[in-house]
Amino acid sequence: MNENLEENKNNAIAFYKLAYQGSPRKAVEKYVGDDYIQHNPLVGDGKEAFINYFERMASEYPNKSIEFIRSVAENNLVALHTHQIWPDNQEYVTMDFFRFDENGKIVEHWDSMQEIPDNTENGNTMY
Repeated sequence: MNENLEENKNNAIAFYKLAYQGSPRKAVEKYVGDDYIQHNPLVGDGKEAFINYFERMASEYPNKSIEFIRSVAENNLVALHTHQIWPDNQEYVTMDFFRFDENGKIVEHWDSMQEIPDNTENGNTMY
């Protein structure tokens, strides 16, 4: 079971990195199962909608970057905590959750994104 958890974490990171860096079709072909359920309201449901969204993001924002801060796996779920930098140095913290099927393929995704503020009331970072 622990091997699958580590493999799922590695595959979630590889999937996200590949799509984010401009190869969403390859990411889907390699890491996504037969069906793909999307919960981000800005992205359509299914594989083609995911590919179209990330192809557009690569075209419109080619200089964006992502750093994977941590990953957590439990049962068939993986959570990723990332730091993203977009044009004009807009920085975001994201939380992404992926559900894997019995074949180790991604079949569902949820996420939340928040712009990183210049200051915090508590003095703590977002990481």
